[in-house]
Amino acid sequence: MPLILDPAVFQTKLAALPVATYQVGETVLAAGTTSGRLLVLKTGAVEVLKDGMQIAEVSELGAVFGELSMLLDQPHTADVRALEVTEFHVADAASLLADDPATLLYVTVLLARRLDATNRALIEVKRQIQTGQPRSLISRTVEKAEELLNYSGGASLVYAGYPYDPFDSAAP
Repeated sequence: MPLILDPAVFQTKLAALPVATYQVGETVLAAGTTSGRLLVLKTGAVEVLKDGMQIAEVSELGAVFGELSMLLDQPHTADVRALEVTEFHVADAASLLADDPATLLYVTVLLARRLDATNRALIEVKRQIQTGQPRSLISRTVEKAEELLNYSGGASLVYAGYPYDPFDSAAP
C-alpha cells in the first residue's frame, strides 16, 4: 500500500514557522557550514552548487534543504544560492524533526525518493556499460540521474515505491 501523507497537515506546520527572504545571488546555505536549520521553499528559485558547479535549479514549492546535514550530523555538502527573490519557511531542524512526526515523515519520503532514484540510475548506468552502449547514451543517463537526485519530486507527498520509470523521457 502506498504511503500517502496529508499535505494539509504539513502546510499547517509550515504556516506557523518564520519566513526568511533571500535576494538574488544571496547564499542560503554554504557548503562546509552547519546551520542547524531546515528550510522549506515557499516562493522563488535557488541553484544548488557543488564544488562551484551547478547541479540543480530548484523552484518546486515544498522542496527541503538542510535535512542531510541535520540527519547525518555533518556540515552542508553543497551551496544553495537564490536565483531570484526567494522565501523559505525556517525551522530549527533538530527540534522540528524530533518533535513533529508529520515533518519527519515528509523528509523521510523525500530521502526515500532520492535513494530509489539513485539505485535505479546506478543499475541503468551499469547495464549500459556492460552492454557497451555509446558514451553519449551513458552520459545522457547520468544527466537524467543527476536531475532525479537533485530534489526531484520535492513537493510530492506520495511515494508508491516504483511509480514510474525514471529513464522514460515522458516520466515526471
